[in-house]
Amino acid sequence: MIEYRVKGLSCGNCARTLEEEIRRLDYGESATLSFASGKLKLDERVPLERVRQILGSDRAYLAEPSEGAEPSGSGASPAAAQTLPLAQKRDGEQMRDRGEHGDEHGHAHGDEHEHAHAQGSKRLIAILGVSAAIYAAALIMDGSVPSLLAVGCYLTAAALSGYGTFYKGVKNLLRLKFNIDTLMTIALVGAVSIGEWKEATLVAILFGVNELLEGLGMEKARRSMEKLLSVAPKQALKLEDGAETLVPVAALQIGDTVVVKPGEKIPSDGSIVFGRSSVNEAAITGESLPLEKGPGDSVYGGSLNNEGVIRVRIARAYKDSSLARILHLVEEAQETRTPTELFIDRFAKYYTPLIMIVAALVALVPPLLLDGNWTKWLYQGLAVLIVGCPCALILSSPIAILSGIARSARHGVLVKGGVHLEQLGKLDTLAFDKTGTLTKGEPHVEETVIYEEPRFFSAAGAIERASSHPLAKAIMKEVERSGIAPLEADGIRAVPGRGAVADCGEETYWLGNESLIEHFAIPERVREQIERLKQNGLTVVLVADRVDVLGLFGIADEIREESASVLSALRREGIRRTVMLTGDHAKTADKVARAVGIDEAFGNLLPEDKVAMVKSLAAQGAVGMIGDGINDAPALASARLGIAMGKGTDSAIETADVVLMQDHLGKLPEAIRLARRVNRTIRFNIAVSLGLKLAALLLTLPGWLTLWFAILSDMGATVFVTLVSLTILIERKA
Repeated sequence: MIEYRVKGLSCGNCARTLEEEIRRLDYGESATLSFASGKLKLDERVPLERVRQILGSDRAYLAEPSEGAEPSGSGASPAAAQTLPLAQKRDGEQMRDRGEHGDEHGHAHGDEHEHAHAQGSKRLIAILGVSAAIYAAALIMDGSVPSLLAVGCYLTAAALSGYGTFYKGVKNLLRLKFNIDTLMTIALVGAVSIGEWKEATLVAILFGVNELLEGLGMEKARRSMEKLLSVAPKQALKLEDGAETLVPVAALQIGDTVVVKPGEKIPSDGSIVFGRSSVNEAAITGESLPLEKGPGDSVYGGSLNNEGVIRVRIARAYKDSSLARILHLVEEAQETRTPTELFIDRFAKYYTPLIMIVAALVALVPPLLLDGNWTKWLYQGLAVLIVGCPCALILSSPIAILSGIARSARHGVLVKGGVHLEQLGKLDTLAFDKTGTLTKGEPHVEETVIYEEPRFFSAAGAIERASSHPLAKAIMKEVERSGIAPLEADGIRAVPGRGAVADCGEETYWLGNESLIEHFAIPERVREQIERLKQNGLTVVLVADRVDVLGLFGIADEIREESASVLSALRREGIRRTVMLTGDHAKTADKVARAVGIDEAFGNLLPEDKVAMVKSLAAQGAVGMIGDGINDAPALASARLGIAMGKGTDSAIETADVVLMQDHLGKLPEAIRLARRVNRTIRFNIAVSLGLKLAALLLTLPGWLTLWFAILSDMGATVFVTLVSLTILIERKA
């Protein structure tokens, strides 16, 4: 599949119609056109000239790439190579790396097509302005000049402003396709046929204004998203053999060293090897305050270096960096459609033909059965057609969703699609992992109980030296402090949720919680020490051989300062129940839960137990699961909404539906508040768009509905829901 950017899409219904037409082309069966993102995905064999013709019928066009995209390679058609699509996304490919020449080329074409789009809008405004001037002149002259001259002016103004709608409407009528353009074309032809020149012209002009404002509103939401996606660095100053060379970011490899000067962006994830500076990570984490960084500190690609010159050793290729993952997730998020949007689409599909039936009944029943005036009721039927245009209804959701995703991403909260944003706003129960989520995830050994010192430390070191688990790091620090060298392990076997077993020569050692030690009965003296450590709120890790316990580690993990305040804020946002799910023992779980204000705590849970608990909670409400570890991934996947900490494991981030790019929960209440606002906005928009139409339709009962009032009510509803949706992007300054 090849991906193109489409500019000039004016309405969701039009985008759907264009998609259907493109799918009828050779090899076009799999084509998708997203109204929200303005992206067209095509099989590379689809004839692009035919695609351009189809788009041109709706004043839309294929844009050149905004970044350095390339032809798709060996399988690309000449047409595809000539048009340089925005991005080539093969199956399984995440992002197209950006190059130096691609950047220059992209900016040139991006500016060119932004200019073309602006020119197109200006041209449409000019046409509507000329039409309005001719219409005003005709109104002034009407009655004082020959009627044919006035009628000619009206028809000229109507033709100028409504030719596009008329062309599409006639084409749809010939194909028996009923959409907005079909409704408007029938209404215009009908009004002209009964001699309503003034109102036919006014309808054509107002509908043109409506389409213009609709398109501008959607472009505003899209530009907000595109601005968000433009933060990626394009070039880097690579340091090699003492010489600095400007290279494309895509050319950097792991281990390369780059020089980052004040005001420049760090090209990819890495660590500082020289220099000190304050770094603004707002593009990644949403945190506005800069952080002081020095040698050894890790940095994100896309972060802004504020003052000092630093050298950074690259730890990840750009395509695997945090920023690249963020941009990929945000781009993908635009493509998903919420249940509300899908419902509106299905509703609109049947709504338009239904309106045509209602209009026919209004036009025919009173004259045929009630001896009504044919001209009057035909006029009312035409007004019903105009009222029936579902523009405002179709726009009720996509602009609000796109605005919500863009604003969330600006604050370092990545929502992987509109459906997940909608679900985030419906949560009433939250389940939390403990370590790394409610606590800092930086445990330390607070106490040891040693029964056989040399082997206790050497066996623990043998098992934990290769592990990256936070508890393993804490234990290894204690082993290093003891000065006892770890044994060499012949093989280490992990036991999920319990610990690990290692073979060291002829001896086997166990390290983990009590449930791991099943091959002998734990002595009473040891049990007493275990209970004492638990009572102190410590996590207990046992080390044993085949016959006895060698010692105990009592490990503490500091609670995050913000955890208690976040839990309070979540309750204010409507979260009625909070639960903690942890593999730690129950006493430690209860202690942490009381400290932060969690309603219920469940300890000693294996990964499968967490999944079962989440499913049990889901039967009682809309549940979201928050975690950061690999053992949280199954529970994140089984929850209605999985929320991952951005500095957690890759598996948790990939599994989750929402990612908090900070290393804390501070942004979660704000994210839920925004999601609830988006949901409220969509419901309000739907109510307004349907309510205004119902009110206008009721005016047909006494015969008071006019064509100009019908189009004004439709246009007013469209502009209103667009403006209401765009307010989501507005942020109050603190």
